[in-house]
Order: sequence, then structure tokens, then C-alpha cells
Amino acid sequence: MANSNPASLSLPQANIPRRQRTDYTKWANRLFRLIRAHFVLICLALIFAFPMFYMFSTSLKTLRQTFIVPPQLWPNPFAWENYPRAFQFIPYARYFANTFYVSSLNVVFTLASSSLVAYGFSKIKWFGRDTMFGLVVATLMIPYTVTLIPQFLIFRQLGWIGTYNPLILPALGGHPFFIFLLRQFFRSIPLELSEAARMDGATELGIFVRIILPLSKPALVTVALFTFLWNWNDFLGPLIYVNKPENYTLAIGLYNYFSLRSTTEWGLLMAAAVLMILPVLILFLIGQRTFIRGIATSGLKG
Repeated sequence: MANSNPASLSLPQANIPRRQRTDYTKWANRLFRLIRAHFVLICLALIFAFPMFYMFSTSLKTLRQTFIVPPQLWPNPFAWENYPRAFQFIPYARYFANTFYVSSLNVVFTLASSSLVAYGFSKIKWFGRDTMFGLVVATLMIPYTVTLIPQFLIFRQLGWIGTYNPLILPALGGHPFFIFLLRQFFRSIPLELSEAARMDGATELGIFVRIILPLSKPALVTVALFTFLWNWNDFLGPLIYVNKPENYTLAIGLYNYFSLRSTTEWGLLMAAAVLMILPVLILFLIGQRTFIRGIATSGLKG
């Protein structure tokens, strides 16, 4: 006869060793935290992506559909003709070429100047280096509007108003944020590499070009993407210094054209805006791994 004593009956988990139960609990908690974190990140991603989705949705709407209340998130039917019409209503190719010209030169000049200054602040010892670096970083707290009028007066005296010089040449002086970012990344590179190169007779410029820059590709890509994005979307600079319609960039060109029309065709405007952000989006998707690595590894060494 089977033993019917309740004390002799045991639950299945009672046969599992205590250590295994502890490991299972830790695994379950870790999985729960992982799911919770991903859920929050997905919700935030949807919130931040919604304006871009709505812009793309509006670019496929007719003028009548853009004024429907409540708004249609998904147009029906799709107005694909807005994209070829956007090329007809504005000189998009001209504005695109102007914007690419300004942004590309800013990337080249910013990389060259900021990396050189960052190398001097990170790998070369000289009197007052840290104090001077603190002053450079302190300039980040000066608002752009404070220096706007003095810069305009200087550029007017130089005869640069109406040209791209005020939008491009200041990049030769470097940018304090990028100097800080590159300096922190350069400091994470072992000093023994530079010392070994000096023992072999390499100059400081040779060390900078042949050792530091090849090892700093993530940080350089980060600086390039930031610089290109800022100049590609810049509105205030071209508005102040560029006064010829044939020299307009995309931001000022789109604003100027559609602001002069009695009725804004929002579908065409959003189609042009989608075409405007498309190059930046493609660049980010191509270099996102290097970009994230450059952001994550900068500043690891103080």
C-alpha cells in the first residue's frame, strides 16, 4: 500500500538543488529586466520616429487630404506625383549641390583643424596646456547669438557677405566640442606608441598622421557626421550671409520658395523635406556602427 503520509509528498521544485533555483531566479530576473528595457526603448523609438513618419505620410497626400480632420496617418490614395513635382517647383538639384558643397568643405576643414588642436592638447606637453584647454571648452557656454553681430561686422569688412566664405572658412579654426571629443579619444590611445615612434625618429606630424589618425577612425567619423548634419540643416547662417537665390542651400531655398506662395502645398513641401533628409539618413545608416563606437569610447580617459 502506497504511503499516503502528506509529509512524504514533495513538490517538483523541492527536488531542485538550492543553487540551481537561485540561478534560475537570477536568469528570470535578468530576462525580465531585459524585456522591460527593450520595451521602454521601443516606445521611445516610436515616439521619436513618429514626426519622420508623419512627414513621409504627408508627402504622399494631396492638398485636400492634408486638411482632413482628424488627420490621416496613412493617405488613401497615395500621391506619388508629389516627388517629381517637387523637382519642378524648386531648383532642387541646384540647392542640393550648394548644400553639399558647403557641408563637405566644413567636414574637411573641421576634421583637419580640430584633430590637430586635439593632438596638441592630448599628446604634446607644454606649459599652460590644461589651462588653455579649459578656456577652449569654456567657449561652448557662449551662445551663438552673442557672437553673431561681431562676426557679421567682421565678415562685412572683409567683403564676404553674399559668398560662402562665412559658412566655410570659420571651420579652419576648429570647433571646441569636436576638439574636446577628439582630445578625449586621443588620450585613450597608449602613449607608448607615440614614444616608440619618436625613438624611431618620427616627427610629431608623422606620429599624428601615421599613428594617431588611423587609430581614431571612430572618433573622426563621429565628428564628420555631426559636422555634416549641422551644416546640412543650417538655416540661420545661409539666411544671414547668402543673398543670391542661385546660392541658396536647401534649408533656406525651401523656406524662401514656399513662404512666398499664397497657398502652401504641404505635400510638395514634405516631399522636398524627405528628399532633404535622405542623404543624412543614408550616411548615418552606413556609418552608425562606427559612429556609436566613437561616441561610446570618447571620454573614457580623463
